[in-house]
Amino acid sequence: MVLDKKIVGDISGVISILSVIISIIIFYVERGPNAAIYFIINIYDVLSILGILFAIFSWLMSKRLLLLIFGLLGNVLVLAAAFLLLLAMGISET
Repeated sequence: MVLDKKIVGDISGVISILSVIISIIIFYVERGPNAAIYFIINIYDVLSILGILFAIFSWLMSKRLLLLIFGLLGNVLVLAAAFLLLLAMGISET
């Protein structure tokens, strides 16, 4: 099976959006006072950086601007939320 550049780009865009959805699911599943916050922050960081890379790769392969916008916007928001959560954890420790 030969994959076209456009199909590979579309799959990469869907994976980019899927990383945002997985981050939201992790947010609602891992809650409570016994949650490992730093582990969750690391998961958000890794998922959002991979999502940004997949969004850029998707745009380079398929030239679909919509997948790039949704992928970048969603993953940057997750990365910003992870940064704010890390900042709040740092403030609360001092």
